[in-house]
Amino acid sequence: MTHLVLLAGPSGGGKSRLARLAGALPVRLDDFYRDADAPGLPCAHGIIDWDDPATWDGDGALEALRALLQEGVAVVPTYSIAQSRRVGEHTLEVGEHRLIVAEGIFALDLLPLLREAGLPVSAVYLDRNRWLVAGLRLRRDLAQHRKSPGVLVRRGWSLLCAQPRQRQRALAAGFRPLSMRAALDELAD
Repeated sequence: MTHLVLLAGPSGGGKSRLARLAGALPVRLDDFYRDADAPGLPCAHGIIDWDDPATWDGDGALEALRALLQEGVAVVPTYSIAQSRRVGEHTLEVGEHRLIVAEGIFALDLLPLLREAGLPVSAVYLDRNRWLVAGLRLRRDLAQHRKSPGVLVRRGWSLLCAQPRQRQRALAAGFRPLSMRAALDELAD
């Protein structure tokens, strides 16, 4: 039977890398962002607040995970963070995978939807030092030209400051905190 793990943690903390290393079928929750021109998106500091759940399609992510668990296949959007829009779609197939890892910053918001829908899920919070995460995130975002350097630095500082609150919120919601090594050991089993 295929097992679903919802993987939360700070942006740039290694969630995608962990899913790959564990040999799981990765589901990038970032692919469910709304396009930048969608009406009513929240703003902070004069730009769209991409860390606000209102910028994200939780119902679409829920339906994709339901399809993967029940039918073994789902068509999901492909999102370009640099372009702030969906640029296509792709098909995910469970195949021989025994583990699906749905990862992204909105995992915290998806957990209650999955539970309400009665879908079996384990919730893990990738618990890493916030200064390490800030460095990893900035390096990744600059290399991928995700946004302008000024925006990346401002957003990065904001995320660094918010990481302890995010962790508290995750643990209160029922996520288990695990280091990268402990999470990999558990998921790769």
